[in-house]
Amino acid sequence: MSDISKPAAMRSKLSLEKHQIGLCLLVGALLWFVAAMMLQILGPMGIYEGSSRVILYVLIIPGTVPFLLIGFRVAKLEAHQYFVGTALMDMAAMLLDGVALAWFPALYGGEAELVAGAGAAILWGAAVALGLAFFMNRTEP
Repeated sequence: MSDISKPAAMRSKLSLEKHQIGLCLLVGALLWFVAAMMLQILGPMGIYEGSSRVILYVLIIPGTVPFLLIGFRVAKLEAHQYFVGTALMDMAAMLLDGVALAWFPALYGGEAELVAGAGAAILWGAAVALGLAFFMNRTEP
């Protein structure tokens, strides 16, 4: 059933059903939490220093793929909805990251270098997710 043929109550501005929007936001929040916990552990180990930062950023690229695939499956997204769904997941993650950076910097270690490193890594991951979803997205059938 195409989005146009659905009753107005079931349609959204995003070509997603309302439950898909909620699931994308929930998945984005959970994925942010997982990433934040990983960075909380890795930050004090020097992950943001020297060549370790390059390795972290490179590993974020393939590491994002399984998270996207899980998100697509949980939200029951069709291939033409991947980019929009990922944008919603990113929105939730970036909102939570902004709150954490502003009001709960101790989550990332409290020291300016750790907070900045974690914030930058999460922003990088969000951009990578959008880039991957752009290429994974297919046109509507």
